[in-house]
This record gives sequence, structure tokens and C-alpha cells, in this order.
Amino acid sequence: MPHETREVRPFAKPRHVLSADGCILAVPAGWILLPPGDPALSRRIKQDGPSWTMIEVKGRKRFSKGIWAPAVRIEVLRAELVVERQDPGYQRKLDSGRKRRAAEQVVYAEDFRGAVLACLDFHPLHASKAEALSRLIADHAVPVGSGTVARTERIPIDQRAAAAVIAWMRHQTTGYDHMHIPLVKGKRREVRRMLAQRSIQLLKLYRQGQTIDEAKCPLAQALRKLCPPKLTPDAPAPRLVQGSLF
Repeated sequence: MPHETREVRPFAKPRHVLSADGCILAVPAGWILLPPGDPALSRRIKQDGPSWTMIEVKGRKRFSKGIWAPAVRIEVLRAELVVERQDPGYQRKLDSGRKRRAAEQVVYAEDFRGAVLACLDFHPLHASKAEALSRLIADHAVPVGSGTVARTERIPIDQRAAAAVIAWMRHQTTGYDHMHIPLVKGKRREVRRMLAQRSIQLLKLYRQGQTIDEAKCPLAQALRKLCPPKLTPDAPAPRLVQGSLF
């Protein structure tokens, strides 16, 4: 049916889109594209009747390009929302919601940091590095809009934490960000799996309490760069341990 609710992809021809199965569809007469940016209006448009949500897919990321829907319905719902937003009670409701979400975010951030710390499971000899690393990973992954695995609810928090650890290690302790990876299906996933195994082996040394040569260890170097030590004038200079593994 041409007017059923569906998800579509952008197409080069004006007022045409691609369906999920690759068919070219003409946008129904009288429909306009509501640009992204007003979540409340977008929700109401979707709830009120048939609409086409336009999503652009780039790799594993999805970007909203707006919603196609009847122009009359968009204007009516937009006008209703304008009136509603002028009510002082609406602003109080928004403020209350923001405070609640902020409080929930603080709790989740600490829960996630704890899950990361448990995932790291470093030997007590490396406890300080585990603390610093867990905070760095949580600070990067937890913020709303970060687009990281920490923001999904599809998997348990311990699995989110494990994935976030490997992702952080991939970007901070390997050359992944500067690699030239051929545009071959499955190649990027293969490279990620290979780097993940390297990260797991490196983390294993910290879990076992191995002596680490911090001058050669990519994790120690990343932590030093992101969390430089606060030395006092009387603090002894760092000493390298001879014969260590990194």
C-alpha cells in the first residue's frame, strides 16, 4: 500500500525514495518532508497516522533525514504543539523530565563504570590503572548521543561494558584509526577481530599481575597521555622495570 507506515532510504530523484527491498517509490501527493530536529513533533506525526521515516545508512550508522507525511497533518500537529508549549505547565513538565533524566544518567554512569571495572578485573598491583581506565571508558561511552554500545538496552550491561572496553582499546592502543582497510565485505570486521584479540592478550597481562614496561606498553602509554601523573616537586622519577614483557 502506498500510504502505509514504512522506513525508506533517500533517492536522487526528487520526491522519490527507496523502500527497504530496494524499490523506487514516489512520495504520495500532498506529503511533505518534516526535517529532523523536533522529537516531540516527530513522535506525534508517527503516532497520528501513516508516515515514511527516511533513514540514510552509512556503514553501521543510521542518520535520520526526516519524515514524509501529509502536509495538513504536520501543520495541524505543529500548531497544537505550539499552543501546548505556551502553557507554563508544559515547561514545568519539561524541567521535571530533565532533572529526572539527569539523575538517572548519573546513576547509570556509575553503574556502567562499575561494570567496566568488573570486566577489566585487573590484579591489585594494577588497581590504579583499572580505576583510571574504567573512568575514561565510561566518560567516553555513557553520554547521551555518544552513539556507543553503552547507550543500547538490547544487551546486558556487562556485555555493553566488555564491548566498550574493546572499542576503547581499539582506538587508543592500536593503529586502527589510521589503517587503510580495503573496501571488501567483511574485511573491517576481520581487522577488528584481530585487534580485539591483541587487546584481550594485553588485558590478560594486567589481570595476571605481570610486570609491565610502561615505556613499551600501548595501554600504559594511552593512560599516561589521557591521565598524566600529578607529580610533586619531591616525587621520585618513574623507574622502568628491566626484563618486563612490554
